[in-house]
Amino acid sequence: MSNNKDLQLSEVFNVKDKVALVSGGGSGIGLMITQALAVNGAKVYIVGRTEEKLERVVETHGKDIAGQIIPIQGDVASKEGVLKIVKEIESREKCLCILVNNAGIASSKTETTADTAEELRKNLLEPTSVEEWTDIYATNVVGPYLMTTGFLPLLQKATEQHYGYSGCVVNITSISGLIRISQGHFSYNASKGAQIHLNKMLAAEITKAGFKIRINSIAPGVFPSEMTTQESNENQKSEMPKDHKGGLPSQRPGNDRDMAAAILFAVSCQYLNGQTIPVDGGYLIQAGT
Repeated sequence: MSNNKDLQLSEVFNVKDKVALVSGGGSGIGLMITQALAVNGAKVYIVGRTEEKLERVVETHGKDIAGQIIPIQGDVASKEGVLKIVKEIESREKCLCILVNNAGIASSKTETTADTAEELRKNLLEPTSVEEWTDIYATNVVGPYLMTTGFLPLLQKATEQHYGYSGCVVNITSISGLIRISQGHFSYNASKGAQIHLNKMLAAEITKAGFKIRINSIAPGVFPSEMTTQESNENQKSEMPKDHKGGLPSQRPGNDRDMAAAILFAVSCQYLNGQTIPVDGGYLIQAGT
């Protein structure tokens, strides 16, 4: 008997009735991911610090779709905040099928060119604070660690309850954690490098412990978001100039459909574990790793 039906797009990338949680789901890449999952039938909890932003997402993008978008105000950068989020989801759901750790922050840019060692020291050292580095690390690295480990029981229950499907975590890292240049963002790029290695360690240790929970990451390149444009419009979307090419082989920034394709692949491919998937318009080809 042919297995043609199993190979249809609706089956291969089926997220219908899956329960998902997306941190930082109120704008940018997090919103793209939220929409991709929800319009295809998933129940998606979006977590963020600003309740108004989350409610606007539900009002704008949560109507007339196959799934649901449900807002939860919360802070993923502290252990207390994460435990509160875990408790809230445990009170509502029997399992969590998909966890997307997307929340992240960055610092202002640092000038890396100089004519003298004294000038370079001034450029790199004077604007830098320990608080900046630790705040970025807490959100970009510690947060995903706390969220992943906090939700392990619910993720395992997804594996047990959905035959042929394993609960999965997708960490939204960045190509900034893969390239050798700083881009003027030492603290951010260092945190993303740490997050990529954290992804590997979590995948290895959880698998070694005998649990069928998949841990992967998507490393985006240039996408419109509040981090890249510093703003969102009334639909919680950010926009980049249509002529923005950024020296990319793709000759354009990433868009909603690019991220939708990436997240649906990452959460659906049951043979994918411990990997980082660059979605960057070819940036890594030019920048080098």
